[in-house]
Amino acid sequence: MAHGFRSTRRGITGSLEDAERELLGKLFHDVASMVEPETAPDDDPLAALVGIDPDATVPEDTAVRRLLPDAVDGDDEASLEFRRLTERGLREQKTAGLKAAQVMIESDPIQLDPEQATILSKAINDVRLVLADRLQIVTDEDATRLHGINDWAEATDLESYLALVYNFLTWLQDTLMQALLRSLDR
Repeated sequence: MAHGFRSTRRGITGSLEDAERELLGKLFHDVASMVEPETAPDDDPLAALVGIDPDATVPEDTAVRRLLPDAVDGDDEASLEFRRLTERGLREQKTAGLKAAQVMIESDPIQLDPEQATILSKAINDVRLVLADRLQIVTDEDATRLHGINDWAEATDLESYLALVYNFLTWLQDTLMQALLRSLDR
């Protein structure tokens, strides 16, 4: 079983079992595949440099929309313009962070500096957002309903399995954030 992250003299340290590491690596890979830009950067070097994508559209997948939400609530035109100016760069950042996190978890124990811990936490959060969408977690009550699912032997369907993974990632992210906060106190 995983040992949560803790702040040590060597940095932020945690440990995962091989199966947990493999699962988390696959999740990082899958979410990176979801957010990776679908097209090559624009031929215009400046547009490519700053991440402008004149062809950006609202994602069809609700989980991707959760990762890349509209910037202006209730104003589709302004949101689309903002998306054109920023989405490519955001997709590239998220993809890079997820791929970096995938590499970070390969060692045992996992040892991170505060910057790496931040990258890993963002990657875990992105996966949690996708799982929350798939589990239809919208309110605190929805999350509370799933919080009680904690026995792997009782994972009899897709929803209970995803809930277990979601709860595991929530715990892992919590230990990571607590360790990061403790490291800042030092």
